[in-house]
Parts: sequence; C-alpha cells; structure tokens
Amino acid sequence: MTEKPNWRDNGVRIVRAGELDSNTPQTPGMSRAAAINQAKAGAEKLWAGTVNIQPDAKTGAHHHGELESVIYVLRGRARMRWGDNLEYVAEAEAGDFIYVPPFVPHQEINADPEQPLECILVRSDQEAIVVNLDIEPAESSEIIWIGPNHPEQ
Repeated sequence: MTEKPNWRDNGVRIVRAGELDSNTPQTPGMSRAAAINQAKAGAEKLWAGTVNIQPDAKTGAHHHGELESVIYVLRGRARMRWGDNLEYVAEAEAGDFIYVPPFVPHQEINADPEQPLECILVRSDQEAIVVNLDIEPAESSEIIWIGPNHPEQ
C-alpha cells in the first residue's frame, strides 16, 4: 500500500514579506530578493522573487542563460531594452507582464524619475544564472510593442 503524502509538511508554503532572501546574484542598478526557491519554499522548478529599481535608474546589461523570465510590474513604469546592442525598447506599466526569452541581452530601466519601480520576477529554474554584459546602449532605438495592449507609436 502506498503511503499517503504528508500534505501538512509538504504542501502549500507561505513566505512572508519579511522573509525574502537578498543573497542572490545581482545586477548593478537593481535589487533582487528570492521568495520562492528550494531553500525558502522547497521549489524544484521555479524561482520567484522581487525586483526593485530606484527612480530614474537603470540596470547593467545582462541575460539569464537558458532561463525564461516573467516580470510582473506592481508599481511604476518599466522600460525594457534588449538586443545585441540594446537597440530595441518597449515600456510596461503596473499590471503588465514582460516575458524575457533565454539568452536575450536586456536591461531594465525605471522610466519614472520620481517613483521606485517594483516588480515580481519568476524564472523557469532554480539555477541562479545572471550573466552581466559589457554592452553600450544604442543611441537610437526602434520601439516595438508586443501584444494588443501596447499599440505601436
């Protein structure tokens, strides 16, 4: 007979706001903190946490290897730059989701000069891959909007 799972100890986990772990790979210009990972919640296939960027600040260019990333904007306005020379740009605001495919060089920018940018970040694996890149942003950018809620300009 198969033993019944112990759902009390191996079921839902709550990670409180004050329990996030900032001991995670960082990129200059942003602050990441883990909420859901193996150590905090027993997760095996996901990583989730917070990302905060100060007003009018931008991160260094980076990518996350083979990981897929989803960013949900809680507060503020995010400007994303991506491409080999960070030549593409789009903006997202509170309530929007951003998808970053594997190996895409990108940079997060707080497009608001007065308010912090607060986001939730979810990645497709526990591996903490952050490859910081030495890329100078392009002088001019092609604006590409993805999805029906972001019309072309």
